[in-house]
Amino acid sequence: MIDPTERWRRQHGFDAKAAWAGLLSFADLPYTEDPVELQGVDVAVVGAPMDDLVSDAPGTRFGPRAIRAATPTATYHLETGVDWLETLRVVDYGDAPVVPADPVASHRAIEATVAEVLGAGGVPIVLSGDHSITEPDVRACALHLAGPVGLVHFDTHTDTAARLYGRDLSHGTPMYRLVEQGHVDPARYVQIGLRGWWPEQRELDWQAKHGITSFFMRDVSQLGIGEVVERTLEIVGAGPAFLTVDVDVLEPAYAPGTGTPEPGGMTAIDLLWACRTIATRVEIVGADVVEVIPVAGGGADLAALAANRVVQEILTGLALRRR
Repeated sequence: MIDPTERWRRQHGFDAKAAWAGLLSFADLPYTEDPVELQGVDVAVVGAPMDDLVSDAPGTRFGPRAIRAATPTATYHLETGVDWLETLRVVDYGDAPVVPADPVASHRAIEATVAEVLGAGGVPIVLSGDHSITEPDVRACALHLAGPVGLVHFDTHTDTAARLYGRDLSHGTPMYRLVEQGHVDPARYVQIGLRGWWPEQRELDWQAKHGITSFFMRDVSQLGIGEVVERTLEIVGAGPAFLTVDVDVLEPAYAPGTGTPEPGGMTAIDLLWACRTIATRVEIVGADVVEVIPVAGGGADLAALAANRVVQEILTGLALRRR
């Protein structure tokens, strides 16, 4: 296990490491790639740097590194008064060993890496890549639990196409495949933030047939995020669930660095509160935040910054639930 702050502590007698110096790990967490060192860990952050299955702009392969680099390294949550690192043992487990131009091998590697975290009793939180990575993430969770999981899905799009551009594997097909494979219970599957010009009626008809719940942005706007989350919690209910967040659910002003931005999205304050609340009140067995493309704007990589905060809110929620 490597502690990125150890050299600073040894030199100065306290943790004086700046966020931009030294080994890059999420929130300066201890870093390991050894599954033996996962024993006793509550949460492990895993990178999934692939974008081989996007239908529009590439670049999410650089997302995990950008999310890790987004400040801060502090773990204290101002609003709740909770320091998640005081309650949870969390490590950065590095990146899954993806293979460029081989999405099948990459998915296999992501699933195996997530399974190592689960096998040690930890909760995996997976960083970026295109949204196809949710398929191996959730499949690993469902296989570990020997049964389907619930799913809370923040996104502009449903990602429930049977095929996209004639292909079975795509960032637009993972949720369809997970339901059809029996890894997600459609009665406990909720989508939040839908809007724009895709999917089409055939995808919506398939969802209705399976009993999937969808909250469009008009619902978030009219009902308020509090009511939408309460209804989501009621639908997902008790039992294990996975939380997936596509940053394009946000209004593009908050996350311009994503492959398929769509105007009219959620505010960052609503998304962050919702992720923390869901992580507090649902039995989260895994999570991911995806579709981050590093794009510098105004001195900050806004999409990576938002994704970093999503992870921080999930960790705070897990700590609150533990308490």
